Amino acid sequence: MTGPSPFQIMHSMSADRSAVEGASINKATRRRVYGFAQPYRRHITLFVATIVAATFLGLLPPLIIRQIFDVAIVDNDGSYLNTLFIIMVVAAVGEALLSLVERWLSSHIGEGLIFDLRVRLFDHVQRMPLAFFTRTQTGTLISRLNNDVIGAQRAFTGTLGTVVGNVITLGGTLIAMLLLEWRLTLIAIVILPVFVLPARRVGSNLQDITREGMNVNASMNNTMTERFNVAGALLVKLFGRHDHEAEDFGDSAGRVRDIGVRSAMYSRVFVVALTLVGAIGTAIVYWLGGHLVIDSDISAGTLVALGLYTVRIYMPLTSLSNARIDIMTAFVSFERVFEVLDAPNAITDSPDATELTNPSGALRFDHVTFRYPDPAAGTPESLGGGEATASADDVLRDIDLTIEPGQMVAVVGPSGAGKTTLTSLVPRLYDVTVGAIEVDGHDVRAVTQDSLRRAIGVVSQDPHLFHDTVLANLRYARPEATQEEIEAACEAARIHHVIAALPEGYETTVGERGYRLSGGEKQRLAIARMLLKDPAIVVLDEATSHLDTENEAHVQEALAHALRGRTSLVIAHRLSTITDADVIVVLDDGRIVETGTHEELRNASGLYEELYETLVRADHS
Repeated sequence: MTGPSPFQIMHSMSADRSAVEGASINKATRRRVYGFAQPYRRHITLFVATIVAATFLGLLPPLIIRQIFDVAIVDNDGSYLNTLFIIMVVAAVGEALLSLVERWLSSHIGEGLIFDLRVRLFDHVQRMPLAFFTRTQTGTLISRLNNDVIGAQRAFTGTLGTVVGNVITLGGTLIAMLLLEWRLTLIAIVILPVFVLPARRVGSNLQDITREGMNVNASMNNTMTERFNVAGALLVKLFGRHDHEAEDFGDSAGRVRDIGVRSAMYSRVFVVALTLVGAIGTAIVYWLGGHLVIDSDISAGTLVALGLYTVRIYMPLTSLSNARIDIMTAFVSFERVFEVLDAPNAITDSPDATELTNPSGALRFDHVTFRYPDPAAGTPESLGGGEATASADDVLRDIDLTIEPGQMVAVVGPSGAGKTTLTSLVPRLYDVTVGAIEVDGHDVRAVTQDSLRRAIGVVSQDPHLFHDTVLANLRYARPEATQEEIEAACEAARIHHVIAALPEGYETTVGERGYRLSGGEKQRLAIARMLLKDPAIVVLDEATSHLDTENEAHVQEALAHALRGRTSLVIAHRLSTITDADVIVVLDDGRIVETGTHEELRNASGLYEELYETLVRADHS
């Protein structure tokens, strides 16, 4: 255990104190941290013991050198010199082996803790309701999963080891020095403030520079993320802004360059100052100690040992002066992780939730009223939340609707009528405010979310595809599906021939959000994915609204097969889809204003007739 390097101390002193100034660690946080540490308590105990043993072994060489000068050389005792040589070598080997053990233990604890925290965070976040994601910044969540988790991990592998090692090194070294010569020990300690005070000033300036650099780097990363995705790159090209973007990025990169130069100089000043004080302190000890040796107050071996020990006290003392900041910074990371873990999930399975088995697809909206929950309620302010605001008006009002198994129900209405909201309540993306939604006579809140969503397939207006292969995107619906089942689903969705013609067939990567495919191909691939899932209920949210006539024909053909024998709830803007429906539901301002077949509603001369005439004109334009 050699103690922290000048660069480690410099990093500690440059840490951003703004988040921990005046902060304290509450008992609840400590208990939770201890809870996460429990699976590793034996490793932590062994880790600390290894540090202690390595530190004490590190104290042996100066004492051995003292014996060499004062005894072996003075007495011309070669045998004793050989013994001291063997002891010194054994101590060095032992310290090296303990260093390896310490590193293995710290990596095992640290990586294990990162794994535990990341898995817990990921699992908790991806189960949160949709309202949570409408408010939360994705980059902030990713930062919690990466930066804060690693910061929390350092509490055990970095801060714990450094503090324990420094305390033992400093305590053991000072005791050894005081026993050897107390006057020189006090002189060595008195010199320290001459260095620590200016060094803390350097650390403060370095902290400001570090914070500025992090902010500029974050801005650069955000720029690259936005410009390097397909949509951002397309926008830059369409507006011909390449030169402007390069100039702006160059300005930011130039600031990072200048900050890097300043940071390097401050860091070098710190290292030079630490080295200089160590050299001056050692020189003073040897100068005064040399006079004591001349006056026969101490032996030459004692002086050499004291000189070696002097170097060992400056770095631990400097590092320990920042120990509280290091500990608080680690605990702040834990608190930021716990902040996400504690974010409440409003949509969870009830304790007595049952499995929805063999669903027939019967749907019932029992006097449903719905208003969107405040996304800020329960969301930590640092993630984009805050105090709850007053609830908005009801988006749906007293929806009473029964859909029989196998029926196709088209939902139409003006923009903002609540069509998409109505369909999002079926898979329980949100919970109703008043009333109930039933599937096969079961309230959706009384069945498990997994079994409910297994029974429902959704094809949206802009289906999401992962940046992965066609096969991986299809298997997302059913990982155990065979190649034959996948191809059968694609044949039914009228997309198999397109996939087969791709450069690598089903192993072709579709690109970010499926940009390598056309709109119609993405829709049909989404339909194939839904067919592979084999749901009893299908929700289509304007699945053909933005397609050209040729692509729409292919998608409609695929949909005709997909909807056969399934209950379907379809938001549609195309005449062909609407007129084929068994029942048409007309929404306006969150209420059902008309229901019936196409002919019945046309004859009623109400809102549907107005919408229909608008669609006819649009289709003939």
